[in-house]
Amino acid sequence: MTERKPPGVSFESWIDRQIREGTERGLFDNLPGAGKPLPDQGKPYDEMWWVKQKLREENLSMPLPGTLALRKEAEEALAAAQGARSEAEVRKIVADINEKIAEGMRKAMSGPPLNLTPFDVEKVVREWRAHQPAGTPPPAPPAQPRPKRDGSWFRRWRRSS
Repeated sequence: MTERKPPGVSFESWIDRQIREGTERGLFDNLPGAGKPLPDQGKPYDEMWWVKQKLREENLSMPLPGTLALRKEAEEALAAAQGARSEAEVRKIVADINEKIAEGMRKAMSGPPLNLTPFDVEKVVREWRAHQPAGTPPPAPPAQPRPKRDGSWFRRWRRSS
């Protein structure tokens, strides 16, 4: 620790002497960032500068308000649907994001207005098919449900006889 300022010596000359002695001993050699410009120099003062610096160092992003996060997630879901390997996967991705969009429309979320409606599943599937290679056979249509029978087998048997 440095010694206390002796009485009768001005602060400026005392500090200058300590800096000069430290420089002569090599205390300021090889400091990190030596010769580099100061970061964020010339930018206006920001109260959250230390938070932004920490996020940059940790390679993180600022948390978005709820509506903007949902919009970003919807864009990522559409991109994932276009890169899907099967039609079933496309349908699942779109159904999942549509469920989140419907939930976001039902409840109040922070941020600007949502202005987002659920995606048309069939339209997304058509776009996905249009981007598939020509050699890929079209997937089989979904199985049709069996027609509902009226009554038990005994009633059907009695009507036929």
